[in-house]
Parts: sequence; structure tokens; C-alpha cells
Amino acid sequence: MAKVTVWFDGACPLCTREIALMRRMDTSKAVEFVDVSGEPGEAVCPIDQAQLLARFHASEDGQLLSGAAAFAAMWRAIPLFRPLGLLARNRVVLSILERLYVQFLKARPALQRFFE
Repeated sequence: MAKVTVWFDGACPLCTREIALMRRMDTSKAVEFVDVSGEPGEAVCPIDQAQLLARFHASEDGQLLSGAAAFAAMWRAIPLFRPLGLLARNRVVLSILERLYVQFLKARPALQRFFE
């Protein structure tokens, strides 16, 4: 199983809750979680920090992924979620997940306020 790196917004209450859950589920420690919400340069970022904060990003096998594809990579690395991550390798499934993710991004500001 490949090592996966996930960049997340540690200033987002919703994001930190989700990442805390993923960390607990990552029993094999296959995912490296990197908080990119701090000052630029504090975390090693493969792309511009603003881009990392705008969408979920992960790296799997050296490939930078974003959105639903990044979630799928993280899921594949976590045993409990691996079946869902493998299912997302199907282009149709990934396309549906990406559309759902884009809808989530529109609701994210309201959800963040709810979780503050």
C-alpha cells in the first residue's frame, strides 16, 4: 500500500474533526496529515497554499490529486475505507463523488460556522 500525504485546513473546525477521525481510523499510519493553515512556509506545500486551502489535496504514488480523487486516495490507505476508495477508481463513481464534493464546497462555509 502506497504512502499517502494529505494536506488539510487546520483552521477549519469541520476539517479538523474529519481529519481527527481519519487519524484514528488510520491504524497502519499509512497517511501523513499536513496542516497547511499556518503561515506560508511552515508546512511543505506542493502547490500554492491558497489552492491547498480551497480544495482537499492528497498525494498518492507521487501524483497530486484534489477533490474526490484526493479523498479516494486517503480512503484507499485506511483499511476500513479501502473498499470505497477502490470503488472510486471507477471513472463513473469518481465523477459522481466529484460532483458531490463540489456541492459540499458550496455548503462548506455554512457548515464551518455550525462546527465552530
